[in-house]
Amino acid sequence: MTGRVAAVNLGRVTEAEWAGDASGRSGIDKRPVDAPVAFRVDGVVGDFIGERAHHGGEDQAVYAYAEEDAAWWAAELGRDIRPGGFGENLTTYAVDITGAVIGEQWQVGSALLQVTKPRTPCTTFAGFWGVPDLIKRFTARALPGAYLRVLREGEVGPGDPVEVVERPAHGVTIGEVFRATSLEPELLPRLLDAEDLPDKIREKARRRLAAQG
Repeated sequence: MTGRVAAVNLGRVTEAEWAGDASGRSGIDKRPVDAPVAFRVDGVVGDFIGERAHHGGEDQAVYAYAEEDAAWWAAELGRDIRPGGFGENLTTYAVDITGAVIGEQWQVGSALLQVTKPRTPCTTFAGFWGVPDLIKRFTARALPGAYLRVLREGEVGPGDPVEVVERPAHGVTIGEVFRATSLEPELLPRLLDAEDLPDKIREKARRRLAAQG
């Protein structure tokens, strides 16, 4: 089955005590839009980002989460989770995001995107959902979604196909990176093979491996 975009979501300004930005503003509350949206190297046009020290930038220009993984959480929590409820720009359908290989390229609409890293859950996410132990539960479930670079700028809209046009041979996946840095440190050596993984994560893996002796 061909993957597709179930929804494109843009963040609006949310002011709350749990917001990570020092000003108390967050862009985690993203809502679906009907028309195609411009995806730029530095992010999605019209998407509000509150705490730029930890969100946004070229390696995190777009965040994608799978509709199927969202359905698991909806059942687990006994609540509806609408598109954008994870703070994602792209809600996908029939795309194996956890199994996506670091550096693989997706043709989506007229944009070319590249998988870079998994999402790390934060207190803003837990506060937005009102689930105090969400970080622990999200980590244990290990379905983090993926950040993407924009290699070629373009427009993306709901219903657009998601086509994997290139996949690196190293095979290191979003799921492996997430587990290596959170649950399974024995996977850390694998991260050194993923050349397209952001330097900060690879350097962290090197430091941790050196500390292990």
